[in-house]
Amino acid sequence: MGNLLDRITVDPNICHGKACIRHMRWPVEVIIDLIASGMSFDDILNDHPELEKDDILASLSYAKISLSGKSLEEVH
Repeated sequence: MGNLLDRITVDPNICHGKACIRHMRWPVEVIIDLIASGMSFDDILNDHPELEKDDILASLSYAKISLSGKSLEEVH
């Protein structure tokens, strides 16, 4: 899981410091929202070619860690 989590970045200058994908303006919460709306991985990747499957998997991994009460730093 560690390699996937390397894709999650937190930069105060990008999206107000929210957890994002690879320093891009793609907050993890937006990826989770796309999945929750019923989009498949393929739908997301076709609509947003700058994303990769591992970005989606990293978002899910980050969400799991956040829900467990841990921080990104604790698992790195």
